[in-house]
Amino acid sequence: MSLSVAVAQFAPTQDKDANLGAIEDLLTTAAGRGAQLVVLPEFSVFTASAMDDRFVDSAEPLDGPTVARLAALARRFDVTLVAGVNESAGDGRIHNALVGIQDGEVRAVYRKVHLYDAFGYRESDRVVAADPVEPALLDVDGFTVGLQTCYDLRFPEVSRTLVDGGADVLAVPAAWAPGPLKEYHWGTLLRARAIENTVYVLAADQTGPTGVGTSVILDPMGVALAALGEAPGVAVAALERTRLNQVREVNPALRLRRYRVVPREGA
Repeated sequence: MSLSVAVAQFAPTQDKDANLGAIEDLLTTAAGRGAQLVVLPEFSVFTASAMDDRFVDSAEPLDGPTVARLAALARRFDVTLVAGVNESAGDGRIHNALVGIQDGEVRAVYRKVHLYDAFGYRESDRVVAADPVEPALLDVDGFTVGLQTCYDLRFPEVSRTLVDGGADVLAVPAAWAPGPLKEYHWGTLLRARAIENTVYVLAADQTGPTGVGTSVILDPMGVALAALGEAPGVAVAALERTRLNQVREVNPALRLRRYRVVPREGA
């Protein structure tokens, strides 16, 4: 069993129409190379240089026109699409959300649990942290894909919860901000999540100035199957069920574990 997947990276701006046009171009490339699943960055349809009222003013409900246009693109190119959007939260703030679109319909929604209040940034000023809930999962041609966002990567419990829910692929849209050692952290944490969970990882980051790029598709041993540099583009690779099974036989870490993940009350 095989699944063709793509990660796409670019630099979203405050212009939604321009961002959707860029997404259309990326999907044209990805679908043209045979991708069945495409992962886009966090905040794919609107990004500003700081987390301020611009994000709130541009937010929409998930049944609004932007997600409808993403759904139409996914249907047109016959792909399953994972993309980051800023969703209205109804209290002057937003949810940093991911939508998983399949057959032109929203089939999974993930709202960011761990907000980026670190490295001098304050995401919580405008974003509502979601409570840990049931894993956001998509079944794509026999592979179970779990959704998580950017800063969640620094909390291994998020990935492990998805894997406990059945995920054998992690989709990680991000706007991984540049800074000292940040690109090193990004690459190291992605490989750690792949290796410790014996899963494929599909990481799609924004490019500069708001991200570090270097999007990558990792196999369950942490080997890069396809990768990008600092420029906009698309990377495509095939996920193989036989490879996943072989890695989990050689490294039965999930079967041998003696701890479970539970949400912390009041957090």
